[in-house]
Formats: sequence, C-alpha cells, structure tokens
Amino acid sequence: MHRKPINGLDRHMVRDMAVALKELEKTSRGVILTSAVSNVFAAGLDINEFYQTTPERFGEFWSSFQDMWMTLYGSPLVIIAVINGHSPAAGCVLAMSCDYRIMTRGKHRIGLNETQLGIIAPHWVMDLMKQTIGNRESEKALSLGKLYSCDQALEVGLVDEVCDPNDALNQARAEMDKWLNIADEGRRLTKSMLRKDTITKLASTKRQDTDYIESFVLQEPIQKLLGNYLATLKKKSK
Repeated sequence: MHRKPINGLDRHMVRDMAVALKELEKTSRGVILTSAVSNVFAAGLDINEFYQTTPERFGEFWSSFQDMWMTLYGSPLVIIAVINGHSPAAGCVLAMSCDYRIMTRGKHRIGLNETQLGIIAPHWVMDLMKQTIGNRESEKALSLGKLYSCDQALEVGLVDEVCDPNDALNQARAEMDKWLNIADEGRRLTKSMLRKDTITKLASTKRQDTDYIESFVLQEPIQKLLGNYLATLKKKSK
C-alpha cells in the first residue's frame, strides 16, 4: 500500500485494492499485504469521506468499502499481513482479514479506535474482532477504542507473530511457504467455510448497514467532532 502520507483508505484506494486482489487471484496463490509508507501500515478510512459529504456520496464510498472487505476476507489467496507501522481502525480491519499477521517491533499501535473519534465500528467489523480476540476482550477494546502495542496485540491474539522490522518480509515468506504447502483445494474450501457466515451476513444487510452508518456519521454533532479532528490533523502537519 502506498498512498501518502498515511495510507488513508479513500474511495479510489478501496476500489483499487479490490481490483488488484481479483487480478492476483487469476495468477497467484498468495500475497503479502504491507505498506511502503514509513511508520504506517494503514491509518484507517479517510475521514474526508465522512466529513461534509452527501448521503449519495457517502453511500457510494461505504458500499465500495464493504465490497473491498468481502473481497479481501473471502479471497482464496493466502494473504499474510506485515504490519510495519500504525494500524488503527480500518487498518486493523485489513490486518484482521488476512490469514496470518506479523507485526514489527516499534512504537506503532493497532486496534479499533473508532469510539475515540466519536464514531462506531459497523456490526461486521465487531464480528470480525470477536472472532479474532474473543468476545470479552473485544467488548473492552471496542468500547474504549483501545490501541495495542505489538506485545499486547500478540498477547490477545490480534497478531500471530512479532519480529524485528528487518526480518519481517523473510518471516512472511517463510510462513507463506507453510500455507502454500497445503493442497489448495482443501485449504481454500476450509477458509471459505469458516468465513462464509460473516460474509453472507454482510452481503444480505449491505443496504441496512450503509443506511445505519450514514445516518450516524451525518448527524451534526458527529460532523462537528470529525471537523475538529481534521483541524487537529492539519495543525500537526504544519
């Protein structure tokens, strides 16, 4: 991923990711998902897609995000995440959707911090986190908007492995070999069966999910919070 400065997922990036995955599925068996932006894996959804938008524009964006996630989470590819920088919110969603997660040591954090921004994670993201780290830990993390250090993330199962940044890609390649040594047919069918219910649940409620998130984020108090957050980011960038 390489969208400076922070790999913010806007409408163009989520569509490009979905297209790239579909193309890779034609020629590849596995892929490593990582970042070419320094100190950031992915900083979440681009807040500009939420702020001072229209229902039509937001609906188009959210639908694209839903589609990209279903493509990623349901992909027959072996997808290994190398989390080499900060990974809040949708960045954490990308990582959790992969088959295996390697986080590099450093000061960066990972988690679903939506409540700290005054917003909420959608139901399918909550389900994904519960499947990853369990119900009780998810309840605390989602309510508090908790961001985990690499060691904390390893302890709760949010990541599978922590390693030195210089070793991460080699570790990912070694792990990839293990997964690709499994016959594709059995591995792909197993993955599909394990993930089918979560994908089907979202696919059948896409419109309702979009309407709910749209009605929430377009409220005047939420728009004010988002505006304040964007203003803070601009001050930090100066």
